[in-house]
Amino acid sequence: MKMLSSICILIALIPFVSGVVQVKAAYSYKCEVGRCIGRTVTCPDQCPDAYSTNPEANVCYIDCYHPLCQPQCKHRKPNCDGFGSACYDPRFIGGDGIVFYFHGRSNEHFSLVSDSHIQINGRFIGHRPAGRTRDFTWIQALGIMFGSHKFSLAATKVATWDNNVDHLKFSYNGEEVDLPVGPLAVWNSPERSMKIERISSKNSVMISIPDVAEMSVNVVPVTKEDDRIHNYQIPSDDTFAHLEVQFRFFDLSPTVDGVLGRTYQPDFENPAKPGVAMPVVGGEDKYRTTSLLSPDCKTCVFSTTGEKSPVAVEYGALDCTGGLARGNGIVCKK
Repeated sequence: MKMLSSICILIALIPFVSGVVQVKAAYSYKCEVGRCIGRTVTCPDQCPDAYSTNPEANVCYIDCYHPLCQPQCKHRKPNCDGFGSACYDPRFIGGDGIVFYFHGRSNEHFSLVSDSHIQINGRFIGHRPAGRTRDFTWIQALGIMFGSHKFSLAATKVATWDNNVDHLKFSYNGEEVDLPVGPLAVWNSPERSMKIERISSKNSVMISIPDVAEMSVNVVPVTKEDDRIHNYQIPSDDTFAHLEVQFRFFDLSPTVDGVLGRTYQPDFENPAKPGVAMPVVGGEDKYRTTSLLSPDCKTCVFSTTGEKSPVAVEYGALDCTGGLARGNGIVCKK
């Protein structure tokens, strides 16, 4: 398979007069990887903020792995109906676009993605009302390992939810990360291998590992309306604050595994039953890890050497968020 170069440049076709943009032209891209090889895809008018620098705006990107070879509006905040998402209790949408549920177990950890150079685990919290045979569960924390580095983010436990309070905690290589509260606050790891940026002043961030992965994360509570609809029977001393997450990966190998990761395998056949309202898949024993930052599940393939598999599958997307209004071309990172 022909791979894209690490950086591609798409020239902006927009005329400028005295530094003022006259026309915002559409842009096109020819896919050379993924399901859409040979197809030329053009961003639609339905995504008007394709060049916005507003962190909460949607921007247009072209995903050469989209089953229908269609461009999409990239949500900087998690899109729980988009590819690579993990939301609710918890509901996943895999790289194949199929919706499935994986309940796991409360107070246990499971591998969401495991590849040779990155592993992402999730800590599940939950609640089992009297008479039920399983827990209601939510993803409360993520543990991310890449190379020799270990990063975690977690939703803090709170009895009463307050939108004016930030409920996210971070750590990097065992040290707490101090990310200021406020829009556009940014933290970079000492070696610049990871970046965290706030998408809103509180409870919403974007995490980037260059050329590896990008994750948008919200922390939300189980609301009284959620409780009423689903009959969770949430106790009064816990809102079960949890994460809504959407992942984008840039070079997963064909042997990637994990609850979500396996759906990116080229020949993966999803066991979720079509036509079922809530298709639940199992595999707790295969994906369980001993802790949030342990790569020791039965199917885990992560290596602390950080070496990538010899054959990689590109799951990148054209990122057209560059400074177009300043007259620059669009720099597209894989």
